[in-house]
Amino acid sequence: MPRMIAQNIMRAFRVASVTGLYIVLILTLEEAAFGAELELRFGAIERVIADQLFSQEGRLYVRGSKTTKCKFAYLESPHVGAMDGRLRVTGRFSGRTALDMFGGCVGLGDSFDFTLIALPVVKNGALAFNQVNVSTPRDSFYIRRVRQALTSSFSHDFKIEVRDQARHLLEQGPPPGAAKPLYQEELASFDLRDVRVQPDAVVLVMDFRLVVK
Repeated sequence: MPRMIAQNIMRAFRVASVTGLYIVLILTLEEAAFGAELELRFGAIERVIADQLFSQEGRLYVRGSKTTKCKFAYLESPHVGAMDGRLRVTGRFSGRTALDMFGGCVGLGDSFDFTLIALPVVKNGALAFNQVNVSTPRDSFYIRRVRQALTSSFSHDFKIEVRDQARHLLEQGPPPGAAKPLYQEELASFDLRDVRVQPDAVVLVMDFRLVVK
């Protein structure tokens, strides 16, 4: 069951990361490399995560809901930062996998703080994680299972296809009601070359060719 919870958490982080691509705070053309850097500030990413994902009383349910008292899992209090060139995400996990018996819950469950540290890398043109480590201040059988499942999922299954999101961002048409533009934009080529973590942001380094016709 922790494996299922981990997959749902990973899916939610994918949504958050993809949404963050639309926060273009700095887009700098590098004439020598014909590339660009997309800088995503941690503060902006946190605001998007809070608004889009942690919308149920500040919680993100990855299993069940507030009405399923014996089978649920949620995250809350997310904070994004950096540590030694790696991405650092802290938050609080609460979950229970139990049976509802005579009005009470019988089974495993706990609530604990966690810290996820990972190195963002580029794999086959997509954004992925290496050197994933999930730590908790406390330990128990249930906590170890959740921790191991999270580490495994983020290490092997986490992937964000940046190209599709970049195409949508660069080729998107005018907002509803706006005048039709005199030209169209097409993303002819795109290559995510590198990713690095700065003290206050994640920076995506990319090459692309945008055709205006």
